[in-house]
Amino acid sequence: MSKKVLFGLLTMMLVFALILVGCGEQDTPQAEEEAAAEEAPAEESVAGGFMIPEVVDGKFNIAMVLIGPHDDGGWSQAHYEGLMYVAENMDNVNTAYVELVPEGADSEQVTRSLARKGFDLIFTTSFGYMDATETVAEEFPDQMFIHVSGYKSNGSNFGNLMGAMEDMKYLAGVIAGARAHQDGQTKMGYMATFPIPEELRLGNAFALGMKEFCPECTMDVRWINTWHDPVIEKEAAASLFDSGAYVVFTGADTPAPADVATERGDVYGITYDWSGSCTAERCLTAPYWNWGSVYLQIAEGTRDGTYTAGWHYFDADSGGLGLYGFMEGQELTPGMQDLDPEVIAYVEETLAQMLAGEFDRFDVFAGPIMDNQGNIVVPEGEKMVQADLDQFPPGAEGLECTYCMYWWADGVTAELPE
Repeated sequence: MSKKVLFGLLTMMLVFALILVGCGEQDTPQAEEEAAAEEAPAEESVAGGFMIPEVVDGKFNIAMVLIGPHDDGGWSQAHYEGLMYVAENMDNVNTAYVELVPEGADSEQVTRSLARKGFDLIFTTSFGYMDATETVAEEFPDQMFIHVSGYKSNGSNFGNLMGAMEDMKYLAGVIAGARAHQDGQTKMGYMATFPIPEELRLGNAFALGMKEFCPECTMDVRWINTWHDPVIEKEAAASLFDSGAYVVFTGADTPAPADVATERGDVYGITYDWSGSCTAERCLTAPYWNWGSVYLQIAEGTRDGTYTAGWHYFDADSGGLGLYGFMEGQELTPGMQDLDPEVIAYVEETLAQMLAGEFDRFDVFAGPIMDNQGNIVVPEGEKMVQADLDQFPPGAEGLECTYCMYWWADGVTAELPE
């Protein structure tokens, strides 16, 4: 072959190669898009920006929707640990959760996506998830939905779950009032989340306990309108301490009252929800939840068909509630160690009665109870019932309340929310 012919062939091959490269560059964006589409999760695995976990074939699948992060040190962590308890103590089960889900439309979308995935049992764990859970449960009648707090149930596959935290809030109020009285103080502070019956119920239980050993004590209230916001919670705690509160307790998730109290060094905070929240030096105690055994009972009963969805409201004798410093293996916090022995004995005896089922939430709200306007809201010899504890008047149709939870107990220096 002559050099001229060889050069021509090489030139043609080079031009052809350049054309191929050019075509390849033109096709690259499309190829990248196709590759990205293959790597991205299926559309049904994402709902409103939330990744929806998968079910496991052949297992009983349980999902949980959380309002905060699973390690928030409060409400959501207590629920998450309850779910992990189920995972460890139930055979052939798959558990999953979606965290930081806002109340409202987002929670409905996430709950519906979990149902579409095929989860057998779905726990939704915030008051504002109630209506969304009810809606989705109607669409998926063969799956079980349990909403924590609130007051609704369809008696079929949509159940209401809550516990008598008013028991432990009452005892926390006893401790706080005794601490203040012994130290010559008279003012308490309550960081309330949202103006719902639950927050009035728990605040009133605390105030009733406060009066046992400190009849002169009063309680101020700050509405913070959040379940979990470390900055807002610290600001609210600081505001209550600035206004003269000696002990501040909370209805929110973080240990902010104890953290701020420890920074100041001459006041006390009471944390909530999680047994590990009361670690700061000036933490007085913590009413907390043990969801594990309750969730296990529901999960096993749902799988074998023996659990009935309804109004499941467990009391202290269920093992689902705790008061830090008084449960097995715990020691009194520094803020309780020098309290009058009569106070400690009262708390221990009342707690023992609660754990034995001899003193319950209705005993906490037994009459006579006077509100902060001087009115008798529960007469002597009467007790509030569940519909009263759960609702503002008049209550839901068919669940009307008689006394209702729309009052502040004697000693609370706050107006009722509208």
